[in-house]
Amino acid sequence: MDLDKISTLIVSEQVSRYASFGATFGAQANLTILPIYMFGSEAQRLRYLPGLIAGEMVGAYCLSESGSGSDALGAKARAVRQPDGGFVLSGEKMWITNGGFADIFIVFAKVEGEAFTAFIVERGWPGVTSGKEEHKMGLHGSSTTPVLLQDVKIPPDAVLGEVGKGHKVAFNVLNFGRFKLGAMASGGAKASLAEAAKYAATRKQFNVPIGTFGAIKHKLGEMTAREYALESMMYRTAGLIDAHIAAAEGRAADAGPMLKALEEFAVEASIAKVLGSEVVDYVIDENVQIHGGNGFVNDYPAERHYRDARVNRIFEGTNEINRLLIPGMLMKKAVKGELALIPAAKQLQDEIMSPAVMALDEDEGPLAAERRACGAFKKVVLMVAGTAMQRFGQQIDREQEVLTYLADLCIDTYTAESAVLRAVAAADARQPDLGLHADAAAVFAHEAAGRIELNARAALAAMADGDVLRTQLAALRRLLKVTPANTVAMRRRLADATVAKGGYLFG
Repeated sequence: MDLDKISTLIVSEQVSRYASFGATFGAQANLTILPIYMFGSEAQRLRYLPGLIAGEMVGAYCLSESGSGSDALGAKARAVRQPDGGFVLSGEKMWITNGGFADIFIVFAKVEGEAFTAFIVERGWPGVTSGKEEHKMGLHGSSTTPVLLQDVKIPPDAVLGEVGKGHKVAFNVLNFGRFKLGAMASGGAKASLAEAAKYAATRKQFNVPIGTFGAIKHKLGEMTAREYALESMMYRTAGLIDAHIAAAEGRAADAGPMLKALEEFAVEASIAKVLGSEVVDYVIDENVQIHGGNGFVNDYPAERHYRDARVNRIFEGTNEINRLLIPGMLMKKAVKGELALIPAAKQLQDEIMSPAVMALDEDEGPLAAERRACGAFKKVVLMVAGTAMQRFGQQIDREQEVLTYLADLCIDTYTAESAVLRAVAAADARQPDLGLHADAAAVFAHEAAGRIELNARAALAAMADGDVLRTQLAALRRLLKVTPANTVAMRRRLADATVAKGGYLFG
């Protein structure tokens, strides 16, 4: 708990190489220790944290139910007040990691069917039982069971935080869990990339290593570029969180500043979760492909990684839910006046039509074209977000397709800029592999440009038609004047260096 967030990323990346243990560890550290530390009373901390931190006790987090997976606040578990101030807890929680052997459960239920509340529940209390182990696609080394609560009598001091404030516990813990999941996904991607590079160097077809083939180089180069971008975004965000805590004159482990930082960077946490889970899926899938038939049998670890990674897009809130949260949280800030989306979008429209204002910055230097592209990406996000606010107003939450397009714009923009800033910093520091930094950042930025154009066009078409749409598309083309680059050569250089090293280049 006392580690800065950059150090926690390093730990998470290493733990993730053993996916089943990583799930167990995450449920312990992120989902049990963290809520007790941030929201528990002093007595609760003294009672539970020493054993949990020492590993003498195991914890689990019980939020999901069969009828309320993504809709966490729709929980049916019920807590009934008793004359002595305690509660009787009843319900069934589903898909609980560590459920088969946990000693302590963080359980969410509604007091009198209304007040969503968090409780600390001990296995030894009568009425607490675990269901049968789930037969899962992956993570076969971790325990996943239902947790059954049958008229469990719990004392008044089992409430975690305040009655009716369980959402603060749930959502802030999930914010940190999403951030850490991005880190664990990054570590998993690095491990699979190393397997792919080593296999490509030794597997021969037509009497030459398959790593010499252009099609395989494309895969290895793209895997490296995506992991570079993910890693850049993760460490940039960790630095921002650490700086936010330090500005509050707090230490990494101070609950108050840490809680405020998690709330401030909730958007970035969702981006980390979505991007991380999808990058590791891409890398692991290509690792199976590079292994060919060997990737489909359990003689090689590639197939296990494939099975283990799939749940990451479901863990900590599905990627669909997180995609809705990313623009949703930005829209809420706009409604509160904390983010001037509509005025800024109107100003941007005037700028787009002014050649003098929209003239490209001709400043050169490291990754000059990519830096200009990232500036254009931000303007596209602003254009689409402002249009959505003008078109739908407070009803924007009903337009999930538009929100999803907007989320992908935000993800690609923040990640591309993170990669480019890192590569520029590498150039400024004259790092020996700065050319490879530039290649990785440029590959991701140019691929992001294509995705951003497609997503922006689809979002705008969903909000307008006729002359209005034609005007908006013309403005989009004016913004996204990204000169194509030879990404084939860049990927080849990345692939050759990855095969030569036998793994991820920048670790």
